[in-house]
Amino acid sequence: MVAGTPLGARFAPLSDAEMLRVHGAALDLLETVGMGSPTPRVMAFATAAGCRMSEGGRLLFPRALVEDALAVAAKSFTVHGRDPACDFEARNGVVNFCTGGAAVTMLDIETQNYRPSTLADLYDLARLCDTLPNLQWFARPVVATDVADPFNLDVNTIYACAAGTKKHIATSIVEGPHVHRLVPLLDMLAGGEGTFAKRPFCTVHATTVVSPLTFAQDSLDVACAAVDIGMPVHCQTGPQAGATAPAALAGTLAQVCAEGLASLTVINLLKPGHPTVLGNWAFVSDLRTGAFSGGGGEQALLGAASGQMSAFYGVPGGMGAGMTDSKLPDNQAGFEKALTTVLAALSGGGFVYESAGMLASLLGCSHEAMVIDDDMLSSIRRIARGIEVTDETLSVDVIAETVAGAGHFLGAEQTLDLMQSEFVYPRHADRTPPDDWRDAGSTDIWERARIAAQDILTHHKPDYIPSEIDARIRNTYDIHLPHMRST
Repeated sequence: MVAGTPLGARFAPLSDAEMLRVHGAALDLLETVGMGSPTPRVMAFATAAGCRMSEGGRLLFPRALVEDALAVAAKSFTVHGRDPACDFEARNGVVNFCTGGAAVTMLDIETQNYRPSTLADLYDLARLCDTLPNLQWFARPVVATDVADPFNLDVNTIYACAAGTKKHIATSIVEGPHVHRLVPLLDMLAGGEGTFAKRPFCTVHATTVVSPLTFAQDSLDVACAAVDIGMPVHCQTGPQAGATAPAALAGTLAQVCAEGLASLTVINLLKPGHPTVLGNWAFVSDLRTGAFSGGGGEQALLGAASGQMSAFYGVPGGMGAGMTDSKLPDNQAGFEKALTTVLAALSGGGFVYESAGMLASLLGCSHEAMVIDDDMLSSIRRIARGIEVTDETLSVDVIAETVAGAGHFLGAEQTLDLMQSEFVYPRHADRTPPDDWRDAGSTDIWERARIAAQDILTHHKPDYIPSEIDARIRNTYDIHLPHMRST
């Protein structure tokens, strides 16, 4: 298990003065335009705290109230794995990589064609993620389209994720009442009645806003219910520049910050300091078609700027990156994923979601892409660490000794000491000479990743839910996955 990487290198698309201006514009929007469609519960406690309703029925947030919410919001918290060995701290200034998404198709590992995603795919992706060292958090990448009933979908999604990985898991939940109905399942998976609230191993991803500046009532209910049961919340909003947000990137950034701050304020009015990730995701539209585009330079800038604003607010922030528009794990996917993910990682926000496996503008997912992306993340983590400059690392004495002696550094004591810590070696990217590559079969990275993924799925069959607990869960809920011990 690899912990988060403290940032030694940073990318800051905004100056300090520009961040203040973005924040000021966000506060102006919340105070004068406000948020539409608050739920009755949110309306009641928000107005009691100092918000007011406009004549048009919008909830207006005073600037001081938002600033007070930021002051009490959790600046760090423990993210619990199902296994304590997978625990880590959430805070900005340390980058963690997570899966994520809600793809409805899989690029089939056998046929290399797209098909609807299934519950079995979700379980397979969870156990694949379980073996990948650069991913700290398994957020559901695909929707189990073969589970029709909404509550059964929530149950089986959590079960499949928990069965496949000991890392922290995350998912969306369809509606607020489901959250309370899921407590017995969460407790059984955590070890007994009342145990989930003590070590909440699952976060809810709640898209609490429909842009522009309107609450999504069902998801807002889910977020509030999650607070009730002690479940961490990732409050997400996803305006698209040029479609559901201004075409000016600064305007999109101001809007996404306003929407994120509204959700963060609601959570902290309900329970100050509740573990919350600020999901101020800013997206881009291809203005030729109006469709979402996840892989361009504009997306890379907005993702980094969103993370920079989370760091400015001092709270753990989540950014979407790695959302290539390519349908295959090809060269386009490689450069789009690298552009967006490395800039998001260096922004200081904290969490980079969608960082492995996603294709086709988040409509598709791939086992091979997840393996390739984990390889990419090892290099991005190295970039994030930066360059340590000390008297020892400046190596003046080492250089002098080498010039006077061997004339090269390959056998130097320092080289041997640092070869594993200063350098990263890819597991699937190929560095061999062309002749050696040809002799080894002339494979590309997609094929090598396919072989690696198939090997993992064949041999890594974790047993993370004890038999007795599994039987109790199956007696209580309609679990669609077969008994893993019999497969």
